[in-house]
Amino acid sequence: MLGEDTDIHQLAITTIRALSLDQVEAARSGHPGMPLGAAPMAYVLWSRFLKHNPNNPTWFNRDRFVLSAGHGSALLYALLHLSGYALPLDELKRFRQLGSRTPGHPEYGLTPGVETTTGPLGQGFATAVGMAMAEAHLAARFNREGFPLVDHYTYVIASDGDLMEGVSAESASLAGHLKLGKLVVLYDDNRISIEGATDLAFTEDVLRRFDAYGWHTLRVADGNDLNAIAEAIRQAREETGRPSLIAVRTHIAWGSPHLQDSPQAHGAPLGPEETALTKAAYHWPTDTAFFVPEAVRSHFAQLAERGRNQEAAWQGLWGRYQSAYPKEAEQFAAGLSGRWDGDWETLVPPFPAGDQLATRTASGRVLNRIAPHLPGLWGGSADLAPSTETYLERQGDFGPDNYAGRNIHFGVREHAMAAALNGIALHGGSRPYGSTFLIFSDYLKPALRLSALMRLPVVYVFTHDSIGIGEDGPTHQPVEQLAALRAIPHLWVIRPADANETREAWRLALETRDRPVALVLSRQKLPVWDAAETVGVRHGGYILYDPPSVDLILLASGSEVALALASARRLRDAGVGARVVSMPCWQLFDAQPQAYRETVLPPSIPYRLAIEAAAPLGWERYVGSQGRVLGLNRFGASGAGDAVMREFGFTIDRVLALVHDWLG
Repeated sequence: MLGEDTDIHQLAITTIRALSLDQVEAARSGHPGMPLGAAPMAYVLWSRFLKHNPNNPTWFNRDRFVLSAGHGSALLYALLHLSGYALPLDELKRFRQLGSRTPGHPEYGLTPGVETTTGPLGQGFATAVGMAMAEAHLAARFNREGFPLVDHYTYVIASDGDLMEGVSAESASLAGHLKLGKLVVLYDDNRISIEGATDLAFTEDVLRRFDAYGWHTLRVADGNDLNAIAEAIRQAREETGRPSLIAVRTHIAWGSPHLQDSPQAHGAPLGPEETALTKAAYHWPTDTAFFVPEAVRSHFAQLAERGRNQEAAWQGLWGRYQSAYPKEAEQFAAGLSGRWDGDWETLVPPFPAGDQLATRTASGRVLNRIAPHLPGLWGGSADLAPSTETYLERQGDFGPDNYAGRNIHFGVREHAMAAALNGIALHGGSRPYGSTFLIFSDYLKPALRLSALMRLPVVYVFTHDSIGIGEDGPTHQPVEQLAALRAIPHLWVIRPADANETREAWRLALETRDRPVALVLSRQKLPVWDAAETVGVRHGGYILYDPPSVDLILLASGSEVALALASARRLRDAGVGARVVSMPCWQLFDAQPQAYRETVLPPSIPYRLAIEAAAPLGWERYVGSQGRVLGLNRFGASGAGDAVMREFGFTIDRVLALVHDWLG
């Protein structure tokens, strides 16, 4: 059935299609339609253009490939297996099974060759924008005449659904503004979604939209025309001043006699009978699953050899670069490793006790003290740098006229910002941060969640952290956001109580390489304590003040720690001993040994009051069955910050009334 004269390219594409079909059928679950339609464009990209070495998936100067349409994961796994990545055929046979390396949607860190976790539509597209930003930034910083050390493309396959999502619109607008010429998106224009034809809800002219964003747009009328696809990619690569979108007209479940162009083929197996009919239409063996012709294996082995040679050439270039530019090479290597060996105490001295300083201001000062000594640190805000105080002085603005600049202006695009930060972190070679108001963490939560899922070292700076921001009113005053962020696995949420806790929080964030960190900071000024008293930040919770005899414990985070301290002093005058425990990071405290946690919160002291100007959800784990929480179960109000805090009971008198009512 497979004659010797079968064209090797068509044979390879059919193999990819058949392997995709077999994975979905074996799992009795998955999305077969997209892989069948998109296999030709994916094959052309991987076989003719993609620079990668399956023997070393983390080679720095590889091209990045992002399957934004992550539901088509069977396509990616087929490509990875055939290309020679450490993904044996047995793993394809375990598609979507517990413990396999072929999960339902691609997962970064699990499957060799997967550059980012995708599946939530639009996220891969937006993450790829960050990857392209990182390539442009590092190329501007490190490339020298005759030494193109950083020189690679970012490729994406995106679906109709990706382009419907708002995050892709934000990201496409940003990418067009930044003129990211090494970003190439292949749009799988199959015109089918789960509910039916896309024209049920999606009738815009996509190419004209991207033209307006400042993209280079092309169209391929036939998704099976390999030469037309290759020519479009070639033209996209030659366009250096604009990102490129190539709309490739494909057909979902191509070749299926009864389900081609049907929404039924989107998210369910074709079934044994239709799978057999489809394979027959491909002139493919119908009685053997997971069949790979030897000619196809040999063909992909030759392609892998090309990748090995490309990496070998780059390694030679890297060796010559180290000799010619030793200082730059040292910085480059440090960025790749993520290490930082500076003397924190010297470079970032403590803040003097007795001052009054907003923690957002303390954060800005820490950033600017460390930035000259950590050149790989860069980031920005969603149009709020003057308010979040995250601008790096004298470090330039990142943009098409200065890709070496370290201040990124994301515009009012919180979601795109967070996704781009993921892409920068995944790309490697630098350390990103982004900032906005805490209330707007809701706008970027999906991308932040992926940061945590992938354990990426992204720093989020969330300022204006409570009703204490005052006049902006309830639309801008966070209530439920802390609880929501604390519920995300692998994310450290640190809400420092003063400038020196903020200093320690930044130290922790920059030392941490296996998870994102969210710094939650105040707009209002707070008293500054002696730095020696705040070293417990790295334990998540610690004793800040202890009376000679402890009758109860006051726990708090952020600005409410000052309230707890003032209340403890008044209680002392009334003959009540109140320990004050600062709890800047629950996740860190929970990770401490039980003995330490019980030293801070002894089981023998059941009277505990937690104070936080936010939803009280979660504090019950620390106050216990006999404890109480002074929190906020309603939205805030517009008014002066101190007046709003008084209105909602965050006062010394309210704390004392609760304690005296409680203790009698």
